[in-house]
Amino acid sequence: MRRQVLLVEDDAAVREALAQTLELADLSPIALGSFVAAKERIAASFEGVILSDIRMPGRDGFHLLDYAQARDPDLPVVLLTGEGDIPMAVSAMGRGAFGFLEKPCDPSELLSVLERALKTRALVLDNRRLRSLVESGDPAARMIFGHSDLAEGLRRQVRLVAQAEGDALITGQPGTGVSKVAEVIHLCSPRSKAPFVKRAAAGLTPESLAEALKEADKGSLFIDNIASLPAQLQLAIGEAEAGPQAARILAGNTADLAAEVAAGRFNADLYYHLSVLAVRIPALSERPEDIPVLFRQYVAQAAEQAGLSAPEVTPEVVAGLMSRDWPGNARALMSVAMRFVMGLTEEAAPDAGLGLAEQMSMVEKSLLETALRRTGGQASAAAQALKLPRKTFYDKLSRYGIRPEDFRH
Repeated sequence: MRRQVLLVEDDAAVREALAQTLELADLSPIALGSFVAAKERIAASFEGVILSDIRMPGRDGFHLLDYAQARDPDLPVVLLTGEGDIPMAVSAMGRGAFGFLEKPCDPSELLSVLERALKTRALVLDNRRLRSLVESGDPAARMIFGHSDLAEGLRRQVRLVAQAEGDALITGQPGTGVSKVAEVIHLCSPRSKAPFVKRAAAGLTPESLAEALKEADKGSLFIDNIASLPAQLQLAIGEAEAGPQAARILAGNTADLAAEVAAGRFNADLYYHLSVLAVRIPALSERPEDIPVLFRQYVAQAAEQAGLSAPEVTPEVVAGLMSRDWPGNARALMSVAMRFVMGLTEEAAPDAGLGLAEQMSMVEKSLLETALRRTGGQASAAAQALKLPRKTFYDKLSRYGIRPEDFRH
């Protein structure tokens, strides 16, 4: 969040001096000369605080305070007072002012009060966002499945990127759900009530891009397979106006976009602009322990859509699922779940050439390798993550011929 201070002071010299003090302290002043000029900035959505002189021609600081309180009682307003205004300023504290300072004020005292006001504002806004997530059921928790550390990390990253204002890049192997994650980012963001518009990059023209940006105004425009975007449109997106009144670009891609840049097939400036806020979706091969969780969820969804009872997902079925590589990722797993619900179970069945013990061994080997991969080959940490005694863990490694050093970075 930008550390903004809405500075309202009618004296140009004083206003300029205060703005310079704020800039030197890495704050972002919005310096204006009157309440009328500042009025449009005062809203519940304003992420900063207000610093205002009391005595100004026309609408004074008390009117500004009342206006701000009406728009957002939790928006901190710090008043600047002359010597004779102190009794009035003290009275204003009872009406909701965050604080007051006597002019000319000491820069350190001014910055100290503003820092407290900014921290208070940040806490209020964070609490509001959390309440909003709770009230909405938290789209990230509701729509991104999995119990693994990688799944939780993905949800956490989605929430962080969602709360940022900039354009973002979502990448993942085919079938990982790039479009779905983009939608979750939109639903978790302050733009969630505005439109979420989806377009394929390959089919965009200057006219259709302009139309899509207009349709997604104040919301989000998801552009799928951004690497296929024509060069002239890559430039157009990179130069598009940003801000709360413009569409936020959420770009998706399944190929290595950095390699496209290196090969001269994608605009480097646009790539670096998008990759500031990036979300990478892990493949199923990186989190095999999530396969049963996702499959059961997809089975429940497919059964509900088809109006059928969800069949039991037995250990044998799970073993069969985990014995596969899943290059199609979640999309392929979803297709198998749909067929499983319809009674076409051969794809979810275990490999006919393997017995149950062999299938369960494949599952166990996969989990051991995943734990070592995540801990960078640290066997003790991997054993602890799997809640196994060290001797048991090493015995299992020996049984499957797994060497921890092969997983060290």
